[in-house]
Amino acid sequence: MLHEPPLQAAAVATSAATAAPLRCDGARSLPVRGVRAGLAFAKADWVAEEVPVALEFNGVSHAVMLATPLDLEDFALGFALSEGLLDGAHELYAVEEDHAAQGITLQLRVASAAFARLKDRRRSLAGRTGCGLCGTESLGQVERELPVLRDTTVLSREAIGRAMAQFCSLQTLQQATGAVHAAAWCSAQGEVQWLREDVGRHNALDKLIGALVRNGVDAAAGFIAVTSRASFEMVQKTAMAGVSLLAAVSAPTSFAVATARRAGMTLVGFARGQDLVAYCHPERLALHSTGLTTRTFGTSGTSHAH
Repeated sequence: MLHEPPLQAAAVATSAATAAPLRCDGARSLPVRGVRAGLAFAKADWVAEEVPVALEFNGVSHAVMLATPLDLEDFALGFALSEGLLDGAHELYAVEEDHAAQGITLQLRVASAAFARLKDRRRSLAGRTGCGLCGTESLGQVERELPVLRDTTVLSREAIGRAMAQFCSLQTLQQATGAVHAAAWCSAQGEVQWLREDVGRHNALDKLIGALVRNGVDAAAGFIAVTSRASFEMVQKTAMAGVSLLAAVSAPTSFAVATARRAGMTLVGFARGQDLVAYCHPERLALHSTGLTTRTFGTSGTSHAH
């Protein structure tokens, strides 16, 4: 979904305590039966849409992903940029959507230079919502050359906490279905400015990157927050977008930490409330707020205040 100031899509948000919206983009209303609090019920429930989305470059098939069929032009651009298939938005001339019973085909018309690069590193990728490397042909294609992020802006942990606190009300599709991830671009003060949702965490981030580029947003002026774990691909895509801090509500992987360190990115995990863990490049974070006590933990699990 396109969220931009003002975040008008919040009008369709729902929760278990309120009536379901009459319409929910990216979801389908299905009849369900169940038991809750010992009482049987039958009702209509919103289920997140997940469809095969094929990406074709100048008529040549490159990837098939399972995605939520929203913001697909953003997805096409963000995927092509974050995968290093385009050097910039200027190399994408047009995107056309072809809907069929089997799924959706995004037909990207790109510059000849981009198409030549695509053919040089072409790979067969059958994407799943939990896997961003399926079908990669060789280990050499996994780690690409990444930009070195040199931004020295210092962010407060309060700004990260403020951004995370906004997710609940802004994730309209998640509130309706409970089945999608979100990626958001936040100002240095922690205000969510752009947000995308998708059944796949990588897709949500690609959609966000595409939206930022299409709308001329200076992505380096803020940070990205995600509702998932910080896997290697999430770090790689964030670095390709030129953003120097990625904050995740869950944990990172060791490969993600190593990649963030190599790119000069600050990687934050377990960002919940005012709590967070910085896994690399903590110099961009003002952790020592007034009244904040630093603790170190020994192998015995005991803590020592400093």
